[in-house]
Amino acid sequence: MSILIKGVLLNDAVKDVYIEKNEIRHIGTDLQVQADQVIDGKRKALIPGFVNAHTHAAMTLFRGFGDDMALMPWLEQKIWPNEDKLTYEDMYWGTKLACLEMIKSGTTTFSDMYHQYEATADAVEEMGMRALVAGACFDGFNLKLAERCKRENEKLMAEVVGNYSDRIRYAAGPHAIYTVSGELLKWIHSFTAEHDAPVHLHLAETEGEVQDSVKKFGLTPVRYLNKLGVLSPRLIIAHGIYVDDDEIRMLADHDVKVVHNPASNMKLASGIRFKFCEMRKAGVTVALGTDGCSSSNNLDMVEAMKLASLLGKAWRKDPEAIPAGEIFKAATEAGASAIGLKAGRIAEGYLADLCLVDLNIPAFIPNHNFVSNLVYAANGSCIDTVICDGKILMQDKKVPGEEEIMERTAELAYKLVKES
Repeated sequence: MSILIKGVLLNDAVKDVYIEKNEIRHIGTDLQVQADQVIDGKRKALIPGFVNAHTHAAMTLFRGFGDDMALMPWLEQKIWPNEDKLTYEDMYWGTKLACLEMIKSGTTTFSDMYHQYEATADAVEEMGMRALVAGACFDGFNLKLAERCKRENEKLMAEVVGNYSDRIRYAAGPHAIYTVSGELLKWIHSFTAEHDAPVHLHLAETEGEVQDSVKKFGLTPVRYLNKLGVLSPRLIIAHGIYVDDDEIRMLADHDVKVVHNPASNMKLASGIRFKFCEMRKAGVTVALGTDGCSSSNNLDMVEAMKLASLLGKAWRKDPEAIPAGEIFKAATEAGASAIGLKAGRIAEGYLADLCLVDLNIPAFIPNHNFVSNLVYAANGSCIDTVICDGKILMQDKKVPGEEEIMERTAELAYKLVKES
């Protein structure tokens, strides 16, 4: 399949972009090429698709359930008991709703950590997105559970992962250092090194986690992982709020990636002083995520960009911190780099994961600075068209089958919560 986008705003100039199969082939002015489909780019801007580098997709089922609670009571009293009841059908439709929400707000790729790998992967495959899907691991420092986690991930790699297109990739998903033993973390490190797979881990999210880490392991979270020998370029940590300068250097030295999740950090009052500038200065790749809908309530990466930028300015009392262009890069190119994709940039040879932004709305009038308007004035509803892997997933703000997805997921979510 080939697509020609005609006369679209790209980096302050009007350009044509030609897509062949799943790559951007040519960028120029008045391109004379034949294409299977032509998209009129008038009054639209072209951007890379967003990469939501940390979420729990099927938690759309818990949107608005257990709000305004502290992290651990929220997990222990509301989330974990209900997660034990999730069926394949729940997970599948919850993930389809997440994909729908992400597509409609411009996300083409996400990194997920949740239960029932196949349900998530099946939904992503059908929706046409890309995803790094983690095999979730919890052992609660129990040897039998650790062995079960190992066998489950070995089985995933041997029997499941190869059943999907290359839009879906495997990662290991140890939940956190307070739910996963050091022995299992070391095994995951070796297992994923053997298969060249990423590791997706919550880390240094709350002050309580840091205090408990020091009490239990004698070290802060990053130092604990460093002692275990599991820091690596394949490690992606979510949150990373409570890290000091020495720990940032450790992360940089081992090329560990960090995902900032401003919405959930603020809503759960986990912390606000995410060291975006210090990490970037040290050479750490910093990506952006929304976290799951039960702690951020939406999957809108345009909103996440605004929150991250304003939050970083506010606690530093520095209006020049985290400018719009920097956070836009975190939401696109840095996110793609963090999970190992040649995407996040509009350049020849890059994956055709793209979005057209509707400029004919108040948020872009006047349009002195497109990126600033996108980050500070707009929200995800400004996205008109989404292309992933060279295929159109949404056009004129409509996704095929969206009504059925919303209705079916709502039914399952109400039933799940009612039974609890």
